[in-house]
Amino acid sequence: SVFEEVFTKVLRMCVEKGMVSGHTQAIDSAPVKANASMDTLELKVPEEELDEHLRKVRAISAMDREKPHRKSKGDRSDKGQRSIGANNKELNAIKGRNKKWAKDQDQRPGAGNKGAKYTSNKTHYSPTDPDARISVKPGKARKLNYLSQLSVDTAHHVITDIRAYHADGKDNQQLQDIVRRLRRRLWQQGLVFENCVADTGYSSGENYAFLESRGLKSFIPAHGTFKGSPDGFVYEQETDSYRCPQGKTIPFTKEFRDYRTGTRKKEYRARKHICTGCPLRSSCLGKSAQEKKFSVTYYRAEYFRNIARVESPLGRYMKGKRQSMVEPVFGTLTQFMGLRKINTIGLAQANKVMHLSAIAYNLKKYLKFENKYPKSGAGKLALPLFVKIMVQYLKSLSPAHPKFRFSF
Repeated sequence: SVFEEVFTKVLRMCVEKGMVSGHTQAIDSAPVKANASMDTLELKVPEEELDEHLRKVRAISAMDREKPHRKSKGDRSDKGQRSIGANNKELNAIKGRNKKWAKDQDQRPGAGNKGAKYTSNKTHYSPTDPDARISVKPGKARKLNYLSQLSVDTAHHVITDIRAYHADGKDNQQLQDIVRRLRRRLWQQGLVFENCVADTGYSSGENYAFLESRGLKSFIPAHGTFKGSPDGFVYEQETDSYRCPQGKTIPFTKEFRDYRTGTRKKEYRARKHICTGCPLRSSCLGKSAQEKKFSVTYYRAEYFRNIARVESPLGRYMKGKRQSMVEPVFGTLTQFMGLRKINTIGLAQANKVMHLSAIAYNLKKYLKFENKYPKSGAGKLALPLFVKIMVQYLKSLSPAHPKFRFSF
């Protein structure tokens, strides 16, 4: 709370100097390396049937020892290991990936090294820093990281919010928490939050609906896999149904939640006799299906309203603002403000480190803004005195040289 209060105090100073507009905020995230090594990872184990579980999930590697290498702070089990939270389906999927990884390990960079193994947050944890999570970016190695979520005001690059999260979560899962905290902080400073700008990682129907319910305009590009309807099908808003390429109606049947992601969806299903004798039956239904059935997101209308904003001239302008605002700020924090690595242990301590980096960044911006226009006394010189000095200077010049230059 003390670090939050100091950060808010520095932000208030920036607001009083006119450095923060508040109406448009750009949000982005970046992984920050944790103070833990991948070499110390241990297997998570259940409380019951320990030996049987280890035979199922133990990777093909000498790195996963029969006994834990060390006991982390806060572990309650006698074995010194954390309990596993994954279900059998997830564990079987990880087991299959382990076999495939072992077969193709010669083609993976670094996979042929001694003690190499496939790791997952569902089966492994770091006893050095249990709050650190395994994460990876395309083209980079898997590391134990924390996730830094950052929001920047588009007026003068001032950081308006920063927070540390677990690195195994998705950006779209944390947007609502960021917006609630950011909107409250800006409101306390007398500023109105209007536009939320972010990249595709924050895209989800729940987030679009949440922002609209708060009166905010979202400029978040939708995922490339998003489809409002199957190819060739037309949505009819009046009846909440779809019309297939042959002109048949596919009505709405029920609403449900996806068992994998937990997102709300709507199911549309045609009766069996509608597809009987259809010339597109084989290509539309496949071999085993007897009727046309598909599901779309519950937030279809919110998706299309957001896409219309993103593709508008204002949306293209906002995209350029986001790229030019957030990326340089993260570069400055990692290169010059000590955020390249978290040298503390635990999520709470990582949060303090990120707040200190943001405080230092905002103070630097504040000092530069203060000295942006240096003050001089030349503008306060009285006009009569200035004229008198000029007349005396002209009289002192030699009349033999009518062409002269003034130098001050």
